[in-house]
Amino acid sequence: MARDLAIVLVSGGLDSAVCLADAARGHDVAVLHLNYGQRTEARELAAFGDLADHYGIERRLVADVGHLREIGGTSLVDASLPVETGLPRQGGPVPSTYVPFRNAHILAVGASWAEVIGARWLYIGAVQEDGSGYPDCRREFFEIFEAAIAAGTRPETNIGIRTPLIGLDKAAIVRRGLELEAPLHLTWSCYTEQEEACGRCESCRLRLRGFAAAGMEDPITYRG
Repeated sequence: MARDLAIVLVSGGLDSAVCLADAARGHDVAVLHLNYGQRTEARELAAFGDLADHYGIERRLVADVGHLREIGGTSLVDASLPVETGLPRQGGPVPSTYVPFRNAHILAVGASWAEVIGARWLYIGAVQEDGSGYPDCRREFFEIFEAAIAAGTRPETNIGIRTPLIGLDKAAIVRRGLELEAPLHLTWSCYTEQEEACGRCESCRLRLRGFAAAGMEDPITYRG
């Protein structure tokens, strides 16, 4: 029986790698990556390529959405804004690393490509429960965006959004990755460095906490 085609949105980070491993179990897979002028753009792109190579994925799209850099408003593209260190607080302010409405841009590109290549699903490794508190990682956002795709595409188009990690904490994501034999050593999560992860930014700290809580050693290299 033919398998549905799924597009997986792959940043190169831990969550997107586990999401890719999940999607690859039951679908033919294409992968999408966005360059938007982020501090670690080259390193994230390399991780994306390594993950796609690992799974032998031929259909790949790297989309340039550099207008997000021009819009600014986030420390991921604006070096004058500090990147928070430490762990985010539940119910605290949205951190400076939030890229305004980024997931809408990612999903819009994914939906356009899906309509052209006949993909049935968009997979995104968004995390609501144990993430940075980004507003575009909430369940209701994806539900509404799925409805927008249905309203704005051809009548015969049927594209669903899947968020398999959205309710998991980082430890559960690490354990899920190990269960799926995801190549976690190929991933990159650091917001500031491209050679050795800083271990201080909130993304590194969330990742390190997840591995520690799962009782596993993080396979990537950190400074010091």
